[in-house]
Amino acid sequence: MFEFLKRVFRRQPGEPIVVVSGLPRSGTSMLMKMLESGGMEILSDSERAADIDNPKGYFEYGRIKDLEKETDKSYIREGRGKVLKVISFLIKDLPDDNDYRVIFMRRDLDEVLASQNKMIHRLGTTDTTATEAAMKEAYRNDIVRTRLLCRDRPNFELIEIGYKPTIENPAPTARSVNAFVGGHLNEAAMREAVDGSLYRNRGKS
Repeated sequence: MFEFLKRVFRRQPGEPIVVVSGLPRSGTSMLMKMLESGGMEILSDSERAADIDNPKGYFEYGRIKDLEKETDKSYIREGRGKVLKVISFLIKDLPDDNDYRVIFMRRDLDEVLASQNKMIHRLGTTDTTATEAAMKEAYRNDIVRTRLLCRDRPNFELIEIGYKPTIENPAPTARSVNAFVGGHLNEAAMREAVDGSLYRNRGKS
């Protein structure tokens, strides 16, 4: 009932923006590739090229990194009817003059941290400002904040997608995501876009 009332009483500012979000290294680029392969247009500037960490690309829109500090966010409207990648920490800074369908990627936090550490080492940088325990707690809090925000803001809808289940069997994810964004995507192409060989940082289980 609550979700129905959200849709009835919210503003109708045009086509919703499909937002792919999650923690860093949680599978957001994989989901972006699935959506692109399925037939959705990506809002990306292609400034960040594919590399060993993301061989199929990052699908980022560079200006999003400044979303928290910007006052003029009208450019976000360009994403209506398209897909935009936004890290979970910046979801709160999306302007209210759009509807958003947020696809939130979930991944085991040990795998997230392992993947991040490998990327940091490859880039030749180190980060000793926080312990892994502190990082996990911060990430857990970020997930909770995102859930609450998407529940409480009437122009947001949220679906959560597991990274490991998608790698192991992409068909249910393709089906769920397609239904969530309107049911017009090519699910077979979405399934084919998932490359299990890129699952290189696995949890103990």
